[in-house]
Amino acid sequence: MQNRTLEIGVGLFLLAGLLALLLLALRVSGLTVGSSDNTYKVYAHFDNIAGLTVRAKVTMAGVTIGKVTAIDLDRDSYTGRVSMELDKNVDNLPLDSTASILTAGLLGEKYIGISVGGEEELLTDGSTIHDTQSSLVLEDLIGKFLLNSVNKDEAN
Repeated sequence: MQNRTLEIGVGLFLLAGLLALLLLALRVSGLTVGSSDNTYKVYAHFDNIAGLTVRAKVTMAGVTIGKVTAIDLDRDSYTGRVSMELDKNVDNLPLDSTASILTAGLLGEKYIGISVGGEEELLTDGSTIHDTQSSLVLEDLIGKFLLNSVNKDEAN
């Protein structure tokens, strides 16, 4: 009988470990079990969204306030259109707020940072953020640096 209780205890311990591992995987991946009733959708257009992915964070002042839900190409303006879901408790963002694609660290993941504007009118469900700053592409920056150093060498 003591063997049986030991086996049940080990089984419960393994089950708790698997549930903790599942919860950790959900937290790390950004997936949520709850519904999206407490969010509203906002759009932004960027010239270059290199490295930004669906489920990327949307932050303001370093606090996560939403996530990227879709990325597609706007066929009229040939820009990247990003759909974001923002928390309903952050419903006081001015219409002239700025959205920038930022990088966590030097080579980290891309996310969107929102800077607050000063206009009286507020963003609502379906609004578009017009003032955007595209992603900084490290390869382009290195290419410009190398091109400038080659041009300086040729001038000397």
